[in-house]
Amino acid sequence: MKKLLILGGGTAGTMMLNKLNGVLDANDWQITIVDQFETHYYQPGFLFIPFGIYSKKDVVKPKRDYFPTGTNVVMSEIDKIEPNENRVLLKNNQVLTYDVLIIATGSKISPDEIEGLKDELWFKNIFDFYTIEGACALAGFFKNWQGGKLVLNIAEMPIKCPVAPLEFVFLADWYFTERGIRDKVEIHFVTPLPGAFTKPKASSILGDFLDKKNIKLTSEFSIAKVDNENKKIISWDEKEVPFDVLVSIPPNMGDEAIARSGMGDEFNFIPTNKHTLQSDNYKNIFIIGDATNLPSSKAGSVAHFEADILFENILSYINGEPLRASFDGHANCFIESGFGKGILIDFNYDTEPLPGKFPLPGVGPFSLLEETKMNHYGKVMFRWMYWNQLLTGKELPIESNMSMAGKRG
Repeated sequence: MKKLLILGGGTAGTMMLNKLNGVLDANDWQITIVDQFETHYYQPGFLFIPFGIYSKKDVVKPKRDYFPTGTNVVMSEIDKIEPNENRVLLKNNQVLTYDVLIIATGSKISPDEIEGLKDELWFKNIFDFYTIEGACALAGFFKNWQGGKLVLNIAEMPIKCPVAPLEFVFLADWYFTERGIRDKVEIHFVTPLPGAFTKPKASSILGDFLDKKNIKLTSEFSIAKVDNENKKIISWDEKEVPFDVLVSIPPNMGDEAIARSGMGDEFNFIPTNKHTLQSDNYKNIFIIGDATNLPSSKAGSVAHFEADILFENILSYINGEPLRASFDGHANCFIESGFGKGILIDFNYDTEPLPGKFPLPGVGPFSLLEETKMNHYGKVMFRWMYWNQLLTGKELPIESNMSMAGKRG
């Protein structure tokens, strides 16, 4: 019997498990999934926790609820991958062999990479919201905070969900307005990018929203360290930004097992063919989601679109056929802008976000690069779709590759 091994039971790994489970003949293929944690987190929901919109119970469910009955599940931390031997060593001393390997080990924040970030003020006046612990701690802090300088800093790119930091400051503007203390809160968005976002056209529009909401933007700020005693962040060229509360998006790194395996770049992301999702170095290894080094967003929508492509290419590989399915870098992101409204962007490797209607030309119901209530509802509805359709591998009414239909150049 041949063996297909999936490393990682998060969004991407679970989608691939569900897509392949009903297609590969159980008499010919054994599918195994490996993860070290029993809990599945709806990570887009972390953004809403600091503002009391979601609580912890809204974003957690057991991973096994989303694994097909009879799946071979191994709960263990990965020690390392030995690709030349077609095997994976686990921290529980198990050795798993494979014929085909899918790596979906994701990424996580690494606050220790920034001097002083995870020091005496960590979870006191310095927080993240990319972990459940950080988001919940920040919610507790905000409940009693009476104002001051709120600084959000992105340490470096790439990061998971590149729009989330913008959404955070937009929601903060709304939250403190509702509390009646917005005039006492100075919000400052500090980024290493030359503008508000990675794509120039969208950056210009989103930068205008920062201006309208009286949120200060400091661009091209490359953080070197955090001064806990004087409450300020300091860049490599010695610029300083003081804070009363710092919300940090630390460097994002791939799994340490990738480093131990010698398979990744300096961020532990794996060299991957940006169209086929096959490893650049090993023909029977495929990578999906945040674990790749692709020049696409590290976002749930990207993992979903990649999963459709990878599903086809895995079957082609197994059947000895050329890998014809091609991923175009498609990303689709709802951006919460506060006050019950949102913005939608849709783009890929070659095409920047454009205005228009989505997904139906002229109809929508969503508007691209416009702030509307319907876009906000799209963001809210996505949580149901995530738990009930996305993770289970069901087809969604959005093409994997980006369509120009409805877009205005």
